[in-house]
Amino acid sequence: MALVFWDTNLFIYLLEESLAFGEQVRKLRLRMLERGDGLATSALSVGEVLVGPVRVRNETVYKQYLSVFSQPEIRVLKFDLEAAACYAHIRQDRSIEQPDAIQLACAASAGMDLFITNDDRLSRKNIPGINFITSLARAPI
Repeated sequence: MALVFWDTNLFIYLLEESLAFGEQVRKLRLRMLERGDGLATSALSVGEVLVGPVRVRNETVYKQYLSVFSQPEIRVLKFDLEAAACYAHIRQDRSIEQPDAIQLACAASAGMDLFITNDDRLSRKNIPGINFITSLARAPI
């Protein structure tokens, strides 16, 4: 069993049924469930996912998306004091933008085994507190 952090883009692919990546994310989630892996993301991801329904003023989709993150199978991590301390160290690398640093800091402070993103720039980073960062295409699950 591994603790796996999903970056925002994976949830968007899944919820918006992306033609390019939706099926791949669905299969990833099924494999994680079969293995008993835990799934986590940050409150920032939730906010980013909700931008679309808010922009088009679709309250039904907004509530559907919000309910996904209310499931006990998904752990939503807060940007708390421990994450803030991780953030300060991560931001020393100026190639990591602030939203990405927040995501990485939340994952690192929670001790994630795996951080999955579709941002290849991040997959080349080594962040204490996260055992492995990978792109969706290379996810070892």
